[in-house]
Amino acid sequence: MKKVLVFLTLIHGIACSKNEGQNNIGSTTITNNTSNNSQTTSTTPSTPSCDPCLIWSDEFDVDGAPSDENWFLETVPPNNGSWWNQEDQYYTNKRENSIVENGVLKIIALKEDYENKKYTSARMTTQNLFDFTYGEVHVRAKLPQGQGTWPAIWMLGVDHATLGWPECGEIDIMEHGDKDPGLVSSAVHLPNANGDHYYVRGEQQIENESSEFHVYKVIWSIGQLEFFVDDVRHHQFSTNYDMPFWKPFFLILNVAMGGTWTDNNIDPDFESATMEVDYVRVYQ
Repeated sequence: MKKVLVFLTLIHGIACSKNEGQNNIGSTTITNNTSNNSQTTSTTPSTPSCDPCLIWSDEFDVDGAPSDENWFLETVPPNNGSWWNQEDQYYTNKRENSIVENGVLKIIALKEDYENKKYTSARMTTQNLFDFTYGEVHVRAKLPQGQGTWPAIWMLGVDHATLGWPECGEIDIMEHGDKDPGLVSSAVHLPNANGDHYYVRGEQQIENESSEFHVYKVIWSIGQLEFFVDDVRHHQFSTNYDMPFWKPFFLILNVAMGGTWTDNNIDPDFESATMEVDYVRVYQ
């Protein structure tokens, strides 16, 4: 009888300890000790209250030049003195093309003769300043108005300088200007098995793209990319480890002019247009 009681006591003790261990995860537990009527409290680590958690942001709260701790303004054009895609702008670091005012970043495309180009604008990147793998990017922005403007919120793989494109991979969170006003698109660019470029695109028609702020978002997880405007999903792409979407990427904001995206069609009366950005936030 004593052996049976000892055996049953051991089973009861093991069962109780497993239940207590499960209940203690991420919580505070109070255990009553009936032998001496005392009470003990134990606390176990809890998961963060944020899910996802903000890991990087620019709220554009300081007037003047964009923060050089967050952004690098690209001004040296590739491709033998011109930007890709037959674009017609020259990117500068002048305040006339990029400035923070009243809590908003403004990227301004201007019609002006500059360095053998007919337009100026700005292209801002976090390359060598901030990059990440997997997470969410939220950008609240108003888009520039006018035929020929090509605003983009996008990302490139950090090995862009060594591997080149499209091997580095490209994630386009938002592009606008190749079709009807208000038609925004998202895409992924990558090489196929032969190393040739291909892309997969989704799109969504929105209203008041230039007069109201909208939140452009990508959720980048293992095996999937999802794209949204104001939390309405319009594109989804499945990934695997044969694709370049498992490594760090950096952010890019820019407004191009003309180029193949717009069928080289710029309104002859164009003078200026602005993309306004309220914030850029990255979560994990």
